[in-house]
Amino acid sequence: MAERLIPLAAMEKIIKQAGAERVSEDAKVALKEIIEQKAEEVSQRATKFALHAGRKTVKSQDVKLAIREFS
Repeated sequence: MAERLIPLAAMEKIIKQAGAERVSEDAKVALKEIIEQKAEEVSQRATKFALHAGRKTVKSQDVKLAIREFS
């Protein structure tokens, strides 16, 4: 079983807030996997920006810049 970084309950809440009445377990798992994959990609990019700026600390500006790369 894969490590749970984000709880499935949070995925259900997100999908329900989008208007779903019911959410299958498979849908929660699929959303979780996608979000975690994208978060890892953004985090890696943000880390590169921080290192390029001569910092060890990733700041919100690094994350915001990293996410713009995917938009």
